[in-house]
Amino acid sequence: MKNEAAQPKNPSAVAAKVVSGSDSHIAKQGSVYRSGVSAESVGSTMLWLGTISLPAGRRTSAHRHEGHETALLMTAGQEIEIWSGAKLERCETVRPGDYLFIPVGVPHVAVNRSAENAEFLGARNDPAANESVILMPELDDIVP
Repeated sequence: MKNEAAQPKNPSAVAAKVVSGSDSHIAKQGSVYRSGVSAESVGSTMLWLGTISLPAGRRTSAHRHEGHETALLMTAGQEIEIWSGAKLERCETVRPGDYLFIPVGVPHVAVNRSAENAEFLGARNDPAANESVILMPELDDIVP
């Protein structure tokens, strides 16, 4: 069986590309994103790679990503809380050097209670610079 992921979708796109990071934007859930590799920047068809910040004292809105998985590496800051589960019943602490995996469709909220911005290197299998986010306002009041 041929590995479709290894086959270029565009046969003329067979060279590596170097790209400077884009300007940052605030995603609708409240995190600050800066795309590096994306459909828009390099024509990626399956991957997004960039940085994500959660400012000091801020939190995201409750949300889920319907169509993609997300992997994060916390690179700077003190710590954040990640609340997840159908009713945001699980809370874990993420610290610099920790990896975080968010499966498709899992509701979550990130909370930065510290006085330092939290910084992450992030990757997902949705190449769009503006990812597919579904806000879940009915869960926002669960997280203190």
